[in-house]
Amino acid sequence: MYFIVVKFRVKPEAAEAWPDIVRDFTEATRAEPGNMWFDWSRSLEDPHEYVLVEAFADDDAAAAHVGSAHFATMREEFPQHLQSTPRIISRKIEGEGWDAMGELQVD
Repeated sequence: MYFIVVKFRVKPEAAEAWPDIVRDFTEATRAEPGNMWFDWSRSLEDPHEYVLVEAFADDDAAAAHVGSAHFATMREEFPQHLQSTPRIISRKIEGEGWDAMGELQVD
């Protein structure tokens, strides 16, 4: 599984509209082969910060996502709404399920 978490600091005037701004990109990504999870969450501490959590079946699926037309469009259109460059805060996890993270086990 290819798993990544990214923080996006959006401009104050875009904070409320962010879910709508990224809607087409989000839906196109969710429809990609190998996409397991792709969703946004708003920070509880900072109303101008959104966190993206995405998971792909493998490195090939993740590479296809980064090479997609909607990803290229995102790179062109999103910067006008951002305060700073997005920051990756977590990366790849080897394994098939939640237990691959080694943090939580339910017997």
